[in-house]
Order: sequence, then C-alpha cells, then structure tokens
Amino acid sequence: MKLKRFLLRYYPPGIVIEYEKGGHLKTKSIDLLDLSSEYVSYELVAEIMQSEPLITESRADQVKQLILRLKQKKGQQNHRRFCFTKELKAHILPLTNVAFNKSGSRFITGSYDRTCRVWDTASGTELHTLEGHRNVVYAIAFNNPYGDKIATGSFDKTCKLWCVETGKCFHTFQGHMAEIVCLAFNPQSTLVATGSMDATAKLWNVETGEEVATLDGHTAEVLSLCFDTLGNQLVTGSFDHTVAIWDVASGRRIHTLVGHSGEISNVQFNWDCSLIVTGSMDKTCKLWEASSGKCVATLGGHKEEVLDVCFDLTGQIIATASADGTAQVFSATTHQSLLTLKGHEGEISKVSFSPQGNRVLTASSDKTARLWDVQSGVCLQVLEGHRDEIFSCVFNYEGDTIITGSKDNTCRIWS
Repeated sequence: MKLKRFLLRYYPPGIVIEYEKGGHLKTKSIDLLDLSSEYVSYELVAEIMQSEPLITESRADQVKQLILRLKQKKGQQNHRRFCFTKELKAHILPLTNVAFNKSGSRFITGSYDRTCRVWDTASGTELHTLEGHRNVVYAIAFNNPYGDKIATGSFDKTCKLWCVETGKCFHTFQGHMAEIVCLAFNPQSTLVATGSMDATAKLWNVETGEEVATLDGHTAEVLSLCFDTLGNQLVTGSFDHTVAIWDVASGRRIHTLVGHSGEISNVQFNWDCSLIVTGSMDKTCKLWEASSGKCVATLGGHKEEVLDVCFDLTGQIIATASADGTAQVFSATTHQSLLTLKGHEGEISKVSFSPQGNRVLTASSDKTARLWDVQSGVCLQVLEGHRDEIFSCVFNYEGDTIITGSKDNTCRIWS
C-alpha cells in the first residue's frame, strides 16, 4: 500500500486518505468528530499515526497542518443571517421535494406536475426540465458527492436515472407494483434504493439499469430509507410500524426493529453507522443500536405525531419535528431532551441541522421556515414570504444557502 494524498472533509470533520493498493486507488477516512479547540494537535497526530500505519513520521507535520485547518474551519461557526434572494415559480403544480448537489451550485425540485427541474443556484436559472414520468415526481436525489446523476421516483411506479449535464434519461427502473415514495443513492453511486407503497424496497444497478434485489418483508408501505455511510447496510421504515436493516450485498434482512406502535415517518443512520434513529406517528422517536437491532432509548415529549427526525453530521445530537408545532433536540449519548423549539403556528414537517451543527432549520404548515440556535433554543430568524405551507427545506454543504419548497408552487433561495 502506498499513500498518495490527503483530502480534508469539513462536515463532519475528518481526513480522507487516498492510497494505492494492488494498482487500484482506494480511500479511507479518519473521523475527527470530537475535534475541539482544546485538543493539542501533536497528541492527536500521535494517536492517528498509531492507528493508521499508512501515516509515517515524515507525514506528521502535514497531518498536523490539516488538523489545524479543520480546527480553523470549526472555529468559523456560521452565524450568518439569511436574506431572501430569489423566488422561482418552479412548477405549475405544488412541489414535492428539493435537493442540493454536494457543492450547492445546483439544486432540483420535484412536483405534482410530473417533472423534475434542475436549477443553477447562483442565478436561479432553470437548466433542464426532466420529463417522462406519467405521474407525480415525489422522491428526488443527486448522487452526491459526485453530483453527475439524478434519480427521480414517481407515483407512476418507476424510478428514472438522469444525466445532470444533458438532462438525458439513462435508465427507467421498472418493477414496483405501486407508487415510489422514497429513494437514495449508495455512497459509491453504484446503486439506487427505492421504497414503494407496494411494501417493498428495491436495489438497482446504476450502470446497467437492472434490478439487483427486492427487499421483501414489510407488510405495508415503505415510507423512508437510508444507506449507512459505508453503503453496506440499508434501513427501511414502514407503515407496518417496523423498521428493517438489510445487508446490501446479499439483500438479506439482518434485523427487524419492533417497538413503535404507529407508522414510521423517517429513519436515519448516524455518521459512524452505530445508531439508527426513527420517528413515528406514535408521537415518539426511538434510538436503536445498528449492530444488534436493540432499542436503546425512547425519546418522548411530543403531543402529536413525529413527522421528521434527523442526526446532526457528527451523530451526537438528534432533532425531531412534530405535528404539535414544536421541534425537539436530544442528546444521542445521554438520551436527554436538550431543547424544545416553540414558535411555529402549525405542524412542522421537516427538520435539519446546518452542516456546522449550530443551527436547526424547520419547515411548517404556517407558511414559514425558522432557524434556531442549538445551544439556546432561541429562534434566530423567520423565513417568510411563501403563500402556502412549506414542506421541504435544505441547507447546502457549506451551510450558507437554504432552499425552501412550498405548496404555493414556488421555491425560494435564501443566502
């Protein structure tokens, strides 16, 4: 094995090693999730060198400089105030979802008008209209970090794969017997997973367009799915009140997570793949050990359904969004409720952390999105101007741009 170069990863903090083995270029990452300004760099360098044989004494100074750059970036906590920059009359019918590419230079919108549109973020110019679906385009995603492909899942029971540069359709994945409502690329961008109202999830080969596996076992609609950060496992959440963990290579179900008494609204792995968080219509959020499938905590406090749930990028904090009009922030280690975010006048359907982890973004049926401080729970800003409920909101990778998508057929760019 021969070390070729180092790459920095800011969110979450880490160093990626690019190395050669058997004539092939490979990568591995050193996660520095607990990196803080108090950490003495040379002690950390010694720890890294001890655990990673590819990093020799001659590279110690280089690694130390990379850690200092990561600390500097972490110290530049983003306290910006977002300004409304543009409203895009994106579709002739309501939007369903919005998503950024890794750099944030482009974003996509799905709609009830049966199309997905590709936009230039800086100018607000429409680059492509992806046409061909015969029903609502509900689930959309870029193949980040690469960003050269888009997957769209539709109520017409198909998923399509598109070229970002040309807008050309590479493949149409056919096989589901009902609407596709969720999808994701694996981290390597070799597979697309789709979840459907037919109670199955499927894996598709990006290169050939062929079905790789049908993940069969749920007894009701599969509403949410997520790959782990290595792409080895997939987790699915269903209206049957259960969550399943699947081995991607074999398509075999490893664990069934039983404990919720209502439909599952969202599922997510944390960064190091050790934990899974689930939100449910039973008004709770649960934390599960990924390796055993054991429930380690039930996070309560909401008076109505939990509609969305997410980890911050380090996997140490959890946020929940509820139909009761509040969001909550929990510690993933102590399982304690840290904050209740109050201020919205309608249900909150989406919640997400800024990449830096110091802000929470919520979207509500009260026609506003809100930014909250994670330490104090104070509402820092109300993003208003939409004329109907907001049901999608996303940060770009740098955390300096937000897109909100609304039932009013528009999306708004905030930067």
